[in-house]
Amino acid sequence: MGSTMKAESFLPDDYTPVESEPFMNERQLEYFRRKLLDWKADILENSSDTVAGMKDQTRNIPDVADRASEETDRALELRTRDRERKLVAKIDAALRRIDEGEYGYCEMTGEPISLKRLDARPIATMSLEAQERHERREKVHRDD
Repeated sequence: MGSTMKAESFLPDDYTPVESEPFMNERQLEYFRRKLLDWKADILENSSDTVAGMKDQTRNIPDVADRASEETDRALELRTRDRERKLVAKIDAALRRIDEGEYGYCEMTGEPISLKRLDARPIATMSLEAQERHERREKVHRDD
């Protein structure tokens, strides 16, 4: 808790990382930590709203078509929540990488991941080039 309070004193709300700064300096790390924590909080809030909504909905729908539609909606909602659960795990892994000093570096090459890519996808573990190579290899193996 103390580190969060300290971070607020040196990181203005309008801060955005730039390439001219030292890579993954304290300000950049705090920026991405906040971004990840805010994203996780949004997902968890939406998830709890969904669970509450599903509990409130009546389960005794007399019309067969309406009941089938309701069950399809619930199944879709549960699949979405499962994807979000996996996303939260990736967010937690990114937060661990920040704590361990590994955040922002490609797990394949060890090279820095571009700030632009991290800003767009803060859970990225590979540089764009390494990700594209990885996807090409997967495609080749899928086609076999």
